[in-house]
Amino acid sequence: MKRGLIDFWVGLFVLVGLAAILFLALRVSTVSGQPAGSSYTITATFDNIGGLKVRAPVKSAGVLVGRVDSIDLDTERYLAKVTLSINQRYRFSRDSSAEILTSGLLGEQYIGITSGADDKMLQDGDAFKITSSAIILEQLISRFLFSKAAGDHEATPEK
Repeated sequence: MKRGLIDFWVGLFVLVGLAAILFLALRVSTVSGQPAGSSYTITATFDNIGGLKVRAPVKSAGVLVGRVDSIDLDTERYLAKVTLSINQRYRFSRDSSAEILTSGLLGEQYIGITSGADDKMLQDGDAFKITSSAIILEQLISRFLFSKAAGDHEATPEK
């Protein structure tokens, strides 16, 4: 009888552990925590999105206002088309801008929205007119090195 009681508690512990793992998996997956209809979509096009990923945060003044819903390639202009899902309670003017930023020096990339001054607000399905692409660290380093090498070559006196 004692062995049966131990088996029961071990089984219960395993079930609780599996339920916790399932809960955490759903929490970090792409399942949205927002009810349908509580957000609206806005698109933005960028020359280069760097390491931006689906479900990346969308922030304004450091406040989480939405998430990246999808990333596609516009095959007519060959630009990255990013669809953002913005919480319904946050509204941005039509002259707002979107830029791809990085948390810290090598952190994750997110989209930052800077609000404009227009009286008219962006509606569901609208697009940002002003965007700024991601800054790629490797490109910055190579530009610096090439400009430094060119500067050193010009400063060397010829004999």
